[in-house]
Amino acid sequence: MRHNRGMASKGKPSPRSAVSPLSDAQVARLAQRHTLVDPMHDFPTGPDRKANVPEINAQNPKGTRRLLKGVDVVFRASCKTRAWGLDRVPETGPFITAASHVTMFDVFVPMASLFHMGRRPRYMAKAEMAKWPIIGKWFQIVGMQPVQRHAGKAKAIEETSVGILTSGRPLTVWPEGTVTRDPQKWVMSIKEGVGYIALEASRRLGREVPLFCAATWGAASINHWWPWPRRNVVMCYDEQLHYADLLEGMESWGEEPPVDRVNELTDRVFRRLNVVLEEIRGESFPAEGYWDYRSMSRKPIDIHKALGEPGAGSLGL
Repeated sequence: MRHNRGMASKGKPSPRSAVSPLSDAQVARLAQRHTLVDPMHDFPTGPDRKANVPEINAQNPKGTRRLLKGVDVVFRASCKTRAWGLDRVPETGPFITAASHVTMFDVFVPMASLFHMGRRPRYMAKAEMAKWPIIGKWFQIVGMQPVQRHAGKAKAIEETSVGILTSGRPLTVWPEGTVTRDPQKWVMSIKEGVGYIALEASRRLGREVPLFCAATWGAASINHWWPWPRRNVVMCYDEQLHYADLLEGMESWGEEPPVDRVNELTDRVFRRLNVVLEEIRGESFPAEGYWDYRSMSRKPIDIHKALGEPGAGSLGL
């Protein structure tokens, strides 16, 4: 699977297939293994959580609160939203959230969840959203970093992202770059930017910047024109994805992190997002492989092979 730090060339969208709702039985099975909480209210993991007040005050607290209330109302009306792993969200300091992007609806789940946990990440989103009536202005107020989705803009996007992290703020990215085109709604080929940003920010800070994968499932079955009955939506905020082995010798990298290490970390993010999706969905990743955005076709890969082992990502993903 070939990564490209610039945006992939526009291809013809694949046909969308029907997606079955996330069943009550599957949610019950997840609840047996994990502590599921409602992420659409403040401090869902318990009262001992401390809000990062300086960070909240620095990001238009009034506008942020209004948008958050709106998101809460919409989700409570159309979804039964649950999550696990939010206790892993750091209370202070920079961190990266790499989130799945199945629909435009589900991008609000990690955003609202982190806001309710007392953090205010900046997040990368397509520049067109900033021009949307009313909501576009709100997105800018609450921390959207507009992304010009054209080849040649990647370096500026990455530098801005690294700057956010080195300033001490968290960052949320959707590494696919757009809504998945996989007809079965798995995470498709992702851009190498997430790997570059994590490694370069870590190099500049002199330590590993925490990196977490957040996978959400269930929103693809929601009818946005008539969102009833309420659907199940579940997010996992996964355990920290460590990559200290890829930071060895970072003092001698030169101007940029080595390409092979960028690809390795990108591979790990891609694989982990799909493995977490497998658990939430209660289904297996397609045996035929992943969906490649450039060719709009499926290509072979075993996402479980050597997952997380140093040096295992030399697959050209």
